Amino acid sequence: MSSGTRMSEAGKASKPVKMGKHGAMLRGENPPNSRYYEQGRFGRMFPALEPFAADTPTLRAALMKIGEKGGILDAKDDDMASAVDLILKPALNVNNPNNSTMTAGMTFLGQFIDHDITLDTTSSLEQQVDPEAIENFRTPTLALDNVYGQGPSNNPHLYDATDPVKLLVEPIPGSDAASRGGVVRMDLPRNSQGTALIGDVRSDENLVLSQLHMAFLMFHNACVDHVRATTGLTSPNAVFMEAQRLVRWHYQWIIVHEFLPKTCGQDVVDDILQNGRKFYKWRNEPFIPVEFAVAAYRFGHSQVRPSYRMNFGPATGGDVFLRLFVDTPANSASPDPDDMRGGLRQPRRFIDWQTFFDFGDTLVRPNKKIDTKLSTVLMDLIGFPVGEPQSLAQRNLLRHLTFKLPSGQAVAKAMSLPVLPATDLADLAEHGLDKRTPLWFYVLREAEKQENGERLGAVGARIVGEVFIGLMEGDASSYLKRDPSWTPSLPSADGVEKFFMRDLLTFAGVVAPL
Repeated sequence: MSSGTRMSEAGKASKPVKMGKHGAMLRGENPPNSRYYEQGRFGRMFPALEPFAADTPTLRAALMKIGEKGGILDAKDDDMASAVDLILKPALNVNNPNNSTMTAGMTFLGQFIDHDITLDTTSSLEQQVDPEAIENFRTPTLALDNVYGQGPSNNPHLYDATDPVKLLVEPIPGSDAASRGGVVRMDLPRNSQGTALIGDVRSDENLVLSQLHMAFLMFHNACVDHVRATTGLTSPNAVFMEAQRLVRWHYQWIIVHEFLPKTCGQDVVDDILQNGRKFYKWRNEPFIPVEFAVAAYRFGHSQVRPSYRMNFGPATGGDVFLRLFVDTPANSASPDPDDMRGGLRQPRRFIDWQTFFDFGDTLVRPNKKIDTKLSTVLMDLIGFPVGEPQSLAQRNLLRHLTFKLPSGQAVAKAMSLPVLPATDLADLAEHGLDKRTPLWFYVLREAEKQENGERLGAVGARIVGEVFIGLMEGDASSYLKRDPSWTPSLPSADGVEKFFMRDLLTFAGVVAPL
């Protein structure tokens, strides 16, 4: 959601970190519904399934129609309303209901996690591609290489020269630390031109994501202090490695015990952990399935609000509300625009996390529901090349053709899960897609019909849950692989053996008293 690309798409970024050589696909004893891939590739969970439809001009036109502004997927918010009114006046977005079970911060946590596991710089919307031949320039593990880069020795610009085992952060001048219990508002480190010095520049796409990445930098630094104070370790390398392990394992715990239960449902998570993965398998190393990256995991696009309360204001001002983005010449030229673009350091551009995660008060705001309605601001993006679709929905749908994805119905049948009746997809009938629906649209409609939009439905939940748990089970350094009975050791507001995002943010020292 930067001024260049407004919403992160799995597979759009810059400065890839080249990975090692990759072996060919292995065949033979593989289960009938999966193939095995070497590390570093995208692949398929269901390679035997045919594409949902042939790529024709007629079909492309239909997908463009479905995803256009004012079309089926447009929530038709009042896009002329103010950022404040879009939050405080529900009548302005009646077709874009709130999700009462999930807070606004989960959208951005999901985006941050995506940047931890996927980065494809090669695919386009026009040319059909073979996912087996596409390299994932991000290590497909939940190990935070987007935060750590290649470590202090290989990426010293990410680390604090005065204490090289800590990650570099910088203060936001004029953000009134004294008015908030002495909490100094921090920003990502930046060069003289304002470019963020971080392991993945996509984390500077929007203000919330930028501040969330910064919070993880601060969380690591707090873990360094914790290790030094409690373990007796003095070797810089030993301190760094132990702090990094604490950060990674608590982050992975949050994914398994907070993000996935809220997104997929606790029963799905428990079934995968207790009975194993049924569809996402490999021989040597995990891969990223296109059914996940191109379709199921893009459910988060439907949760995005048209505007957010960033913070409760510095001492000299009131609450700061910002639109997702505002495309006017005056706004674009402003050094402190009234939108959420990243890449800027200004006194009011910080986050009070109480509005994004539940700290036990009444300040938190909800996500939007997981359904076939996207906030109107996502239907008319800027920053893409002339001639390319400017609607995020159109771009998502067209990728089903370029990646030759199967229909949602075919995937449900392959999983032996209930298939949505055509009547639940009747708004696609005029395009002939009510019985062979693009997987992304199917996953959104399934969540809407089966779970009232509060979490993913059966197909979406299974894909997302199996991929995340599988990535951890395929990583020799993860807690699920090394010590599956491990429980968090850092303090939690909910007591021992608990740890959630509010605890991470509190321990990192980025939550100011209000």
